[in-house]
Amino acid sequence: MNLKIRYVFIVLSLLLCSETNLTADDFNPKREFRGAWLHVIGQSQYQKKSTKECKKYISSQLDKLCDAGCNVVIFQVRPCADAVYKSDLEPWSEWLTGKRGRQPNPIWDPMQYTIDEAHRRGMEFHAWLNPYRVTSSSKEVLPENHLSNKQPHRFFRYNGQIFFDPAYQENREYICNIIEDILKRYDVDGLHIDDYFYPYPNGKVKFNSDSESYAKFGEEMNIGDWRRKNVDLLIEMLHNRIKEVKPWVRFGVSPFGIWRNKKSDPRGSDSNGLQNYDDLYADVLLWDQKGWVDYFAPQLYWQLDLAAAPSRKLVKWWNDNIKNADLYIGQEVKRTMDTADPSNNDDDELDTKMKLSRTYKNIKGNIWWHGYWVTENYKGVADSLSLKYQSTLALPPIYGQTEKCPPKIDNIRIEREGEDIFLTWDNPKNFAGYGEETDYHDMKETDVIRYAVYQFYEGETIDIEDSQTIIAITPFNRLRIYEDTGVTYVVTALDRMNREGRQSVLKR
Repeated sequence: MNLKIRYVFIVLSLLLCSETNLTADDFNPKREFRGAWLHVIGQSQYQKKSTKECKKYISSQLDKLCDAGCNVVIFQVRPCADAVYKSDLEPWSEWLTGKRGRQPNPIWDPMQYTIDEAHRRGMEFHAWLNPYRVTSSSKEVLPENHLSNKQPHRFFRYNGQIFFDPAYQENREYICNIIEDILKRYDVDGLHIDDYFYPYPNGKVKFNSDSESYAKFGEEMNIGDWRRKNVDLLIEMLHNRIKEVKPWVRFGVSPFGIWRNKKSDPRGSDSNGLQNYDDLYADVLLWDQKGWVDYFAPQLYWQLDLAAAPSRKLVKWWNDNIKNADLYIGQEVKRTMDTADPSNNDDDELDTKMKLSRTYKNIKGNIWWHGYWVTENYKGVADSLSLKYQSTLALPPIYGQTEKCPPKIDNIRIEREGEDIFLTWDNPKNFAGYGEETDYHDMKETDVIRYAVYQFYEGETIDIEDSQTIIAITPFNRLRIYEDTGVTYVVTALDRMNREGRQSVLKR
């Protein structure tokens, strides 16, 4: 975003905040996960666009997410045992090209392109995969050489779809190999799986599609416990594989928004909906207890006071029950903007949901479902985010050992090119950010990959914890500025864990 526009947004946000007797910092912490999901499944526009048009479209989506204050894109790269990237392990996705296995023409790599474009904007990129789903409908016919045709015992059918059977160790290994391939070839900041474990029940046909594998592997366990164990094994394996290959890459899970209802378990939430534990066989609290997941983003897509699933109460439940992982709230844009909030005298629920997510101490951000509603500015949501709730730039949360920190930046200076003014500094030796070709064997969590730039006016106290003073988060060591007298600039380095180095100061 142009710095002049950013300054206008900051001023407007301060005016908006003053009307509600809240400070800008109440709405805009310095560190916050501000993500957006960009799904490919069901998005036929990718199939209709040329390579050039797809690239332009993705770039425009990221521009608009940045303008709305988002700092993380969660991009779907494996919707149905397929690939929205160059892969020797799985076929090209039909959601990209119109037919499974058909490569783009001219060929390009959407994941690599989106990683580059996100990093160029100072954003994180999290690769989003669905582990078990093979087809999305009964209409899809898989090629004869597909794994499900060659080894059908490893799959089951339910509700017209084909799924990997979680009971098979070779399926868990296969999914982990997909993850490892991505880790070794792409500079991702996170790996993200959503809420699809065992299939969602359709309400009419009881799920029993795994009866053969249960008879083979169940060992007289309760079938629910056995299914949960199968999913637990995958989560543990994914965690271990990620940490073996790239320890700094965050493993995120976005589960359905209810773990268990209180009527099923006294530890459960005050709700009455479908349950992760009992219906999807996902024991999220166990994964948190074991430390297998770096962040959870429960999908609290419901209205604040919906009887079966009140998001107002569920936000608190997740805050109180996730003890080890980071916690971000999955917010649905459409329901939030479509539902009035009389208790807040508001036409939508955005204000209350943002306040709730910033009230509870364990919640460190939000993820918007879906990102296209943000970029389309559905009912003004992007305007509200950019002008008020995400009006200042934010660094993502810190991970890892906080005693480690990047080096101090050297040789911060002003350079001029005609009428243009640039703040410039030297990249440290361990810079490995945008534009640097680095083999994954040489990557380290302490690599510097971007910078934070702060601006202070004469008489202001230098306080880099004040979110209003951040004017850029960038992978470049050069920033166009508009003032070079009566101001002080501070530049800090950020590593792969979002840890911040010591301040380099230039006073003018």
